[in-house]
Amino acid sequence: MSLLTLAIDVGGSSIKAILLREDRTFASTRSQIATPHPATPEAVIAALLDLIANQGNCDRLTIGFPSVVEYGVTRGAINLHPDWDGFPLAKVLQDKLGKPLRIANDADVQGCGAIVGHGVELVITLGTGFGSSLFLNGNLLPNLELGQHIFQGEHTYEDCLGQAALDQMGVELWNVKLAAALASLYKLFNFDKLYIGGGNSRLVNVDLSVKLSLNLSDKVAIVSNDLGLIGGLALWQSR
Repeated sequence: MSLLTLAIDVGGSSIKAILLREDRTFASTRSQIATPHPATPEAVIAALLDLIANQGNCDRLTIGFPSVVEYGVTRGAINLHPDWDGFPLAKVLQDKLGKPLRIANDADVQGCGAIVGHGVELVITLGTGFGSSLFLNGNLLPNLELGQHIFQGEHTYEDCLGQAALDQMGVELWNVKLAAALASLYKLFNFDKLYIGGGNSRLVNVDLSVKLSLNLSDKVAIVSNDLGLIGGLALWQSR
């Protein structure tokens, strides 16, 4: 009998969930609720428990969370609330739910769903913030916080490409910034493949060969945002 995994993706603007079979097929329709604001641990946990209760029975859970996650403890989560820094999310939910549970950075989870497992594969997620994950021959190099790295002047990748920047500069200029970021990332990582996910990946329209004077077209792919949920299976299947 196939185990059912409830995969949850916590974002700065919404929280999504779906039941998955072990073959990556959906066992339910996708549910989505707004992320509470302010997104304190108490408010988000209450929203998670309501969402989980409405999903039906599952055997285990995975959660992609927008921060560094070390042994189930969240570090940072700057797009949610300062109280998440050092919060033992895995233990709190485990105690409340009584089911096997694994938590990882949301971009790491998306990457687990996107990669093919060969060479250097970089994943970026474009949404409220700027997420990232890096893999070498299918092995995750955890806790890469590329979004907080300086990109232009004193501004980070997240400063230049997060939702606030998109709202301020508009889609056209945002895509120009993105093209420059991809060129910078290629020089830094010499990736074999770059995957672009997240809710704002639908707005990507850069012509890489023209904008970058560098033909990266065969090295860059836009992937479904559902991989932020589907990738949660890898947290169980790879260990």
